[in-house]
Amino acid sequence: MKAVSRIPVVIIGAGPVGVTAALLLARHGVRSVVLERHRDVYPQPRAVVVDDEIRRILQSVGVHEEFAALARPARGLRLLDARRRMITEFPRSLHGHHGFPQTSMFDQPELERLLRGALARRPECELWGGVEVVSLTQDTDGSNDPTGPVRVTFRRDGSDEEEHLWADAVLGCDGAGSLTRDAIGTDWEDLHFEESWRVIDVRTSRPVRTWEGAEQICCPTRPATFMRVGEDRYRWEFRLPEDEHLDGPDGWARLRELVAPWVDLPPDVSQADDFEVIRQAQYTFRARLADRWHRGRVFLLGDAAHLTPPFVGQGLCAGLRDAYNLTWKLARVLQQGVHEGLLDTYERERKPHARHVIRVAVAVGWAMTGGQDRGAAFRRAVVGTVCRIPGVTAAVSRDLSPALTAGPLVRRRPRLTGRVLAGTFCPQPWVRHDGRRVRLDDVLGDSFAVLTAVPPTAQMTAVATALGAPTIHVDDLGDDDTLAGWLARGRADAVLLRPDRVVMDTVRTGTGDFTDTAAWAPLLHTVRHTADVRRVS
Repeated sequence: MKAVSRIPVVIIGAGPVGVTAALLLARHGVRSVVLERHRDVYPQPRAVVVDDEIRRILQSVGVHEEFAALARPARGLRLLDARRRMITEFPRSLHGHHGFPQTSMFDQPELERLLRGALARRPECELWGGVEVVSLTQDTDGSNDPTGPVRVTFRRDGSDEEEHLWADAVLGCDGAGSLTRDAIGTDWEDLHFEESWRVIDVRTSRPVRTWEGAEQICCPTRPATFMRVGEDRYRWEFRLPEDEHLDGPDGWARLRELVAPWVDLPPDVSQADDFEVIRQAQYTFRARLADRWHRGRVFLLGDAAHLTPPFVGQGLCAGLRDAYNLTWKLARVLQQGVHEGLLDTYERERKPHARHVIRVAVAVGWAMTGGQDRGAAFRRAVVGTVCRIPGVTAAVSRDLSPALTAGPLVRRRPRLTGRVLAGTFCPQPWVRHDGRRVRLDDVLGDSFAVLTAVPPTAQMTAVATALGAPTIHVDDLGDDDTLAGWLARGRADAVLLRPDRVVMDTVRTGTGDFTDTAAWAPLLHTVRHTADVRRVS
């Protein structure tokens, strides 16, 4: 067995989640090696939609401009009945809270190539393709130390020889069949949804009847999803039995029947040279959640930690949120030696969030497309009635990314008046900086930040100094008062932003200081800096 030098972080899986995690770690100066059994990007499309929060994460790793060139903003989601009459519509803005279109359609292989190109430009990252991980071993010296190195054993293509890496931390981004999940003894929690669907990706120059958004056909016998992915790319999803094939002349007749509401096809498949089926695949849509997300310094991300039915387009989004939440915390532990308990907040914050999104997706699946019981029609009727109430559709859209629950890094106090900002994302307007028009995050950088609408107090300055955070007065940003208005609605004079742009703490209007530093300081500082903050708090 060959031994290879110790690496700070080993990432298993080079899909979008794994590569994004490596890029985020690189932004914090942490070296990583990404191990992937395939040598190239998987060529077939899988995920096709992201929201504006994910576009902001892509901005943080430097690929948002390239992604904008290949993405297609979508206008939202329409729920239709079996005769394609509209039940309700969930509109999506072209300029969301995070500064990007709220829904973007894309081709996953194109996104993966962008991310890998960015990875190749970072000296902190290495991608090893053609490598199969065969085992993970913790606590090899019997010390029972959760911070001890992890041995990653792997084989290269065409070789039976086992090699290994020693890592300070391992990120399992290895999908639904995760070896990492098995290695840390995690079981699935079943959230009670399982259906077999056929996904069909098509390229065609034929006229397609579409409104530039996603359509969900709410029908107990033939539910379907349709969306335009690109200029000439479309996706259909139908709930079909696994033994129902769409190949050959008989299959063509069935496919022609299924897509007839959107596009007209000739009876003979040989005459349809302008309608190319890129891929058709049978998937079992499941709702599952790992019962534990890490053991020591081995972590689960993406489909290794949660499986989400695709009805609200949040599968890939959830995985990239995992990476954004974990990487800055891991970097702080590895580089600055802060309290190991900081890493426990990853599961504490992300697991309830993922559970909530899965439940929303399951509710959509059962109430709108799934379920063939007698109550299905009644549920769809109720959905149609409720969604006509003013404000309901906007509330459902916001519910796809609710505020993080209270914890050591989210200081949520009882609301007196105004909105609670802690646990939510700071908006990202365009601002003026050094004579240029840029997005807010380009000014904030990769660190903590204090945004204030009042002159900073001594305590605010001490907190910022201890965290290495810039202090920025919102009046200096030239953002048309977007941030000042946001602070005012939250009854806050200032906010402390985490590196992932979540509000960690606030200064209530008129109070002058952050009041909860004793709760989070032990997790974020060395002993010296913790004492400095406590002296002024």
